[in-house]
Amino acid sequence: MNKTHIKQGFAIAMMSLVAFFACKPEEEITAETRLFRPVLNKELSAKNNTIIVNMGNIKAATGYTVEVSRDTFKTTDYTFKVDTNYVIVDETLLKGESLYWNTTYQVRAIAHAAKVELDSKVSDLGSVKTEKFPSIMATPTAADVIDVAARIRWTTGGVTVAKVKVFAKTDLKLATPLAQYNVSEADQKAGSTIVSKLNPLTTYQLAIYAADGTIKGWDNFTTISRAVDTSSPNVIDLSENDDPTALNTALLNVVEGGIIVLKKGATYTMPVNNFAKSVTITSAYGFGEQKTIITTSGGGNIATGVTLDYIRFSNIEFIGADIGGSYIFNPNIATLTTVKELSLDNCIASNMRGLLRIRGKFFATNFIIKNSIIHQIGTYGVLTTDTDGAGNAAVDNIIFQKSTFSKINIFLTSRQNSNSVLIEDCTLSEVATNSGSLFNWRGAAGLRNVTNGIKISNCIWGHAWDQAGTAVLAVRGKSAGLDLTNITVLNTYTTGDFSYVAGTEISGLPSFTYTKKASELWVSPYTGLNFNFKDTSFPGRKDTGDPRWRVK
Repeated sequence: MNKTHIKQGFAIAMMSLVAFFACKPEEEITAETRLFRPVLNKELSAKNNTIIVNMGNIKAATGYTVEVSRDTFKTTDYTFKVDTNYVIVDETLLKGESLYWNTTYQVRAIAHAAKVELDSKVSDLGSVKTEKFPSIMATPTAADVIDVAARIRWTTGGVTVAKVKVFAKTDLKLATPLAQYNVSEADQKAGSTIVSKLNPLTTYQLAIYAADGTIKGWDNFTTISRAVDTSSPNVIDLSENDDPTALNTALLNVVEGGIIVLKKGATYTMPVNNFAKSVTITSAYGFGEQKTIITTSGGGNIATGVTLDYIRFSNIEFIGADIGGSYIFNPNIATLTTVKELSLDNCIASNMRGLLRIRGKFFATNFIIKNSIIHQIGTYGVLTTDTDGAGNAAVDNIIFQKSTFSKINIFLTSRQNSNSVLIEDCTLSEVATNSGSLFNWRGAAGLRNVTNGIKISNCIWGHAWDQAGTAVLAVRGKSAGLDLTNITVLNTYTTGDFSYVAGTEISGLPSFTYTKKASELWVSPYTGLNFNFKDTSFPGRKDTGDPRWRVK
């Protein structure tokens, strides 16, 4: 191609481009674009039960649509238009309605242009929680709810709380009370009242009001599951009965495998009627630290000749009449009688000569103590099997777990072989005097051992109980028997003032040495039963002893 043709072609192309742009409409050259999505100048914030939305100003925007939701816009609570980028979502904007207190909301916005087709796309501005209502009510804790009741607490002084109302969880406007109660003068002074007749596993809103009807606070309370279904036909419900003899009558009437529910904090006497059926005796839920109490002197009676699957106590405090003659059980039975499980769970027992002393032809397959505190026990200790000769009273398996034992004259005594002894995750302080012993298997030849061994793990042992005031703190480890018993000790400490009477040592106990005294290890080992760790450098503070005292 020659140069003339190239020049002609270039000229034609340039003329075509000029013609193209000359024909294109002017508005396509200067086309308007959609507005940018709104963004925040500052994070969403709340003041009381209002929300502050501070968006950047978009000059081309003629206004904004703001939407508010509580469920991430599955539904929208409010939609409104404003002509400013700074918005306070309050009653004025919402035409007399108000946002809920202590509630999380989501906010989004659209910027509007002069032409609707140029409006911005939706901008999610985030979430914000309104403040809690300025209340005199204390925030509820786990200790303030049980299965069928809740305890409301408030600050006293300025306002008299005259009424409590109960609302459903969904009644967010507190419009329709399910129930309402007047607050007694005593509760007004105490700053606390209990709302009952609630359902288990249910969330309620409980609100308090002044005498003039002004609300002074509310919060959510969620009840817990029932430990025992008191409507079941195998349950005798004494949760509202504080007659000291009521347990005795209930024991006579309970069905095999039944449950007796006692009133929390009430005091009952140990039944004189026989334990003749498998039974669980427990406490209803309630408020306060005091457990249900059973007082005992001679001990409970077990029917002659029965075979029971279990006798179980849960959430009970046993208090003996005196340390010289009281027991939980002290059976002396001439006819074969067996309880396959005798157990204490989350119990306290104190001021007794012994917990379980058995004689004659009484046999227990499993004697279990767990999550409990045993203290101030005399010369028959935690367990004594007290009849010589083959085929007499015995306990096969002894299981102590996650419990505290303190001020005990003698720990375990048997005149018969046992199958096993397990002591794990326990705190033991002042257990056995220097004239008592930890383990005393004192039966005749062939009846002096634990055939499958003694296992001690994750425990802490303090020095002997100086019950006689002699200042002798050495403990008798093995005072008789156990020559053929294998004793396994794992992750177990003794305090620096622990020692053995010569010739009674337990090989392997302790597995670790702690050099400081009991008074240096524990907060208050001698009074108050406070075995929290004073020495925060103690190596076993997280994994030894009763878990209730461990460093979490």
